[in-house]
Amino acid sequence: MNVLGIGTIFSRGLGIAAWEEALRTGWQKPADTGYLVNLDTVADRTLLKKIRRADKLSKMAVLAAADALADSGIGEGVRKSLGIILATAFGAHVITFSFLDDVLDYGEANVSPTTFSNSVHNAAASYVSSALDIQGPTLTVTQFRFSFQAALQLAKCWLEQGRCDYLLVGAVDQYGDVLGYVSDQKLTTAQDGVIRPFTFTPTCQVPGEGAVFFLMGNEPAGNGYCVVEAVHVNGDPDQDKRVDVNIIDADGMLPDESVYRASLAPGIPVAAYAPLYGSMMTGSAFNLAAAALMLKHQTHYATPVQDNPHGLLLVRETRPADIRSVRCISCNCHGEKAVMYMGKL
Repeated sequence: MNVLGIGTIFSRGLGIAAWEEALRTGWQKPADTGYLVNLDTVADRTLLKKIRRADKLSKMAVLAAADALADSGIGEGVRKSLGIILATAFGAHVITFSFLDDVLDYGEANVSPTTFSNSVHNAAASYVSSALDIQGPTLTVTQFRFSFQAALQLAKCWLEQGRCDYLLVGAVDQYGDVLGYVSDQKLTTAQDGVIRPFTFTPTCQVPGEGAVFFLMGNEPAGNGYCVVEAVHVNGDPDQDKRVDVNIIDADGMLPDESVYRASLAPGIPVAAYAPLYGSMMTGSAFNLAAAALMLKHQTHYATPVQDNPHGLLLVRETRPADIRSVRCISCNCHGEKAVMYMGKL
């Protein structure tokens, strides 16, 4: 399964170029509210005008998906054979709470039907389909952990079965006041805005949101990045495989992330890029985008926050490198692990 195009939107901009620029320039202090997306800074309003009734979650998904499709360069003729798989941890929780507030304030008979329709979990994927005129199968994968990895596994099945020729596979999540309140009560918020991935415990979170989409296909084509060689959930049968770089999640949703330390092999450089996009449970998608850029450009991107109390072999500088394979590691609160293996095209 080949990555042929990538689209991103996060606090520092829209597009894969914005993500690569963040990887090169490193950490920047976020706003007081966290690493949040400002849709007002999107220069081209064409797509946003088409989906003006959509909520922020859906708008982020549409913009990232459109960017991935454009980045791939595969042309307009694939819309009928193009599918969509969208992964999310919390779904449209912001608009759902807004809908519930309206029910309490105005009664069931007086709530907005638009608010209700946007609260449906598959709404974001439907907006992507309609806004981009995509006519293939569409599905939303929703679960707290490993939703993006599950979407990749499903994508591999669809492509192998011939259900579609290409797939837009992506992840999107949004920050909201309720999520912020729960996180502040149950987790530790980094008061200085710095996520420190390699301290492991106690871990600190800074809210983040955004979307990442990948244009996937079986054959190399267009603006190819890398090959997704394997995706494993709840285990790693290839854990003894030698890779050139490990990238770990650091979403701040675990009070103790020491399980990551046990997943790292001595002698293999490790990086973590959560300080660039914030704490979000689908951050694995951003890490896959970082790995894809590493493999395409044969470049190490310096890990942006390099506090290293355990003496790990960090990727400390951005420089050319011979990179053949990258492993992205994600862990949940039960100590279960999901891994993605990417290889050079």
